[in-house]
Amino acid sequence: MNANSNPGRRKSLHRRHLRSAAEAYAMLAPSIIGFTVFLIAPIIVVVALSFYDWNFLSDPEFVGLANYRDLAGDDRAIQSIGNTFYYVLLNIPAQTVLALLLALAMNAKIKARNAFRVIYVLPWMAMPVALGVIWRWVFDPTFGGLNKFLGLFGVDGAAWLTDSSWAMPVIASVNVWQYTGYTMLFFLAGLQAIPTQLYEAANVDGASKTYQFFKITMPLLRPAMLFVLITSVIGSFQVFDTIHVMTGGGPAGATSTLNYQIYLESFTQRSAGYASMLAVILFGIIAAITLLQVLFFRKRTVYDFS
Repeated sequence: MNANSNPGRRKSLHRRHLRSAAEAYAMLAPSIIGFTVFLIAPIIVVVALSFYDWNFLSDPEFVGLANYRDLAGDDRAIQSIGNTFYYVLLNIPAQTVLALLLALAMNAKIKARNAFRVIYVLPWMAMPVALGVIWRWVFDPTFGGLNKFLGLFGVDGAAWLTDSSWAMPVIASVNVWQYTGYTMLFFLAGLQAIPTQLYEAANVDGASKTYQFFKITMPLLRPAMLFVLITSVIGSFQVFDTIHVMTGGGPAGATSTLNYQIYLESFTQRSAGYASMLAVILFGIIAAITLLQVLFFRKRTVYDFS
């Protein structure tokens, strides 16, 4: 007699499955509640608020798509979008290439490489606001350490943070310095996951180091590269504290990114609805770029040793 022909047996199995499901949902409940309360609900509120005009004092007034239509004539917001893409283009390529080069060096058999790994990661562990204060002094055109150092060689330093042509590259360079070591760790993990047999076979076949890098290393680093680019791009589009401390969005809005403009609209202009609209635009840009990255890296290279 099997379980299907025994009603008592079926009920017992059904109760056991229900109990197992209840236990599973009970353990998942904190994560589900946290995900809903702190991620899904705020997104819904921001999207809904983007259709309202609200200054935090009076009652919200429904304006439909007016905030989105006003974006086309808002020079400051358009400039902040352009500044954001400019910052990403300055930050991501430099950070990615430097992190990969560091990972290759740290993966080699060199002395004290563990100590170097710690040193390279230390900037990431520091508070961005504290680092911003320090770097603001370094790049100060009058009293800064960099211009004083250049003055020892008779070189007149630039007005790093008050010149619109220099301010954004300086901000990007600070963030590259801070996050390159952290990004290196992911590349290093990816490098160490590549089977050494591949390189041994390539050496036997007489393949050059350059050939091995482009035909073995880079294809097998695709998962690590995808993770690094997605997280780095998202972080770059959300840059705030370095800009707030070092330039305050200046000079003349040259370093005001979209995320910083959202802050200004919310807490300076007291326009919560318009700021929510900008947040929705930022979310859409990040989502679109993330999707493009996933589609580009969806092909994964695998070598079978069986």
